Amino acid sequence: MILDTGSSRTITRPDAAAGPRTVPRLAHNGPVNAFAPTGPTDPRDPSSPSAPSGAADPLTDPLAAFTALRAPEGTALLTELRSYDPAQELATATRLRRSHPAALVSAALGQARLRQRAVAKFGAEDAYRMFFTPNGVEQATRTSVATYRAGRFAAAGVRSVADLCCGIGGDAIALARAGISVLAVDRDLLTAEVARANAAALGLDALIEVRCADVTEIDTAAYDAVFVDPARRGGRGRIFDPEAYSPPLSWATGAALKAPRAALKIAPGIPHEAVPAQAEAEWISDGGDVKEAVLWFGAGFTAGSCRATLLPSGATLSAPATLPAPPVGPVGRYLYEPDGAVIRAHLVADIVERSGGRLIDETIAYVTSDEPYDSPYTSAYEITDRLPFNMKKLKALLRERKVGVLTVKKRGSAVEPEELRRKMKLQGPNAATVFLTRVAGAPTMLIGHPVRPEMP
Repeated sequence: MILDTGSSRTITRPDAAAGPRTVPRLAHNGPVNAFAPTGPTDPRDPSSPSAPSGAADPLTDPLAAFTALRAPEGTALLTELRSYDPAQELATATRLRRSHPAALVSAALGQARLRQRAVAKFGAEDAYRMFFTPNGVEQATRTSVATYRAGRFAAAGVRSVADLCCGIGGDAIALARAGISVLAVDRDLLTAEVARANAAALGLDALIEVRCADVTEIDTAAYDAVFVDPARRGGRGRIFDPEAYSPPLSWATGAALKAPRAALKIAPGIPHEAVPAQAEAEWISDGGDVKEAVLWFGAGFTAGSCRATLLPSGATLSAPATLPAPPVGPVGRYLYEPDGAVIRAHLVADIVERSGGRLIDETIAYVTSDEPYDSPYTSAYEITDRLPFNMKKLKALLRERKVGVLTVKKRGSAVEPEELRRKMKLQGPNAATVFLTRVAGAPTMLIGHPVRPEMP
């Protein structure tokens, strides 16, 4: 069965007993964690034949600039810039350049901006002690998710992990804080140095060994588990083909199967047919937003099962096999919107069964029932009106109800929420929610409001 998940489609996972899946290798985005070499052919090395002639400011080299930021003068600059206003960057830079080298000021301002961006993922206390690269901030796992994943490793008895493609060290930090010793590996020299600096800054360097190396050449036999976070961005943005990850999913799966336990971080939009049969697939949301998927391998994890985990509550829903197609029926008094992780994990049928309800359309992930159903995995709404799709009728109804605040949700509709709000010309003290969707194949508008928390 196919469920429309808004902007994406999900396809029912084949039976795990069908055996390993093969996914065609389409492309690869270069060497694993490719970076500019720092050996004798490095343009930064004066002995290199390709080195530019003439002297250059050493701080134009990213690694040298990073080293300078960790020196006393750079540290003092970063402390001074902790609360600076980016809107005043020109004035700030002009003032600081009167007493500091221009290149150092530029590097410090860049790092200050990255730290401000990182607060959303790492929290202020850690972010303003850590160091970042632009890619590192973009691709790092947020602390809440990394902490949850480290907890699963610890609960499985893991005491040592080889963290391959460690980036700036976000996952290594969470693992170390869970009491797990970590070998953190990344092929990019600057990234590895940043990870090493972060381990030291947070007092975790006794548990985290950072190594700059090609992850495909690392012997992980001595470790209880392997964690792989392949690069999923290239020069043109996000990469959707798992075999174009760096390293490819097939290589990461092979590394996982050699270890007693393993976890592979992947994009949440991965097709279910690309999930290896030996893996337990978990989709994780945080604050209602789906953040990532993880493939778990080895003892303590259920091969072929799917799991949805919601943070910060930690509520987990799982199913060992593909569920039967849920019933479809008319819209009842209540409508339930499953969390995105539940939809990605193909567990909407489980919600239907638990609620005693039904789908409003076989291709739409909205569940309805005649009785209220309380669940951490769904948002519940009481439906007051059902209309065929008609803008004029909706506008008249909202005007009659004196609706001035309208929440627009859509699934299976091409209408843009902002366009609809603009056409409604809302006025009044009341609020409402409209669902633009399909019911039994017909474009439909459902109007209602969130179920009050005190309702059973």
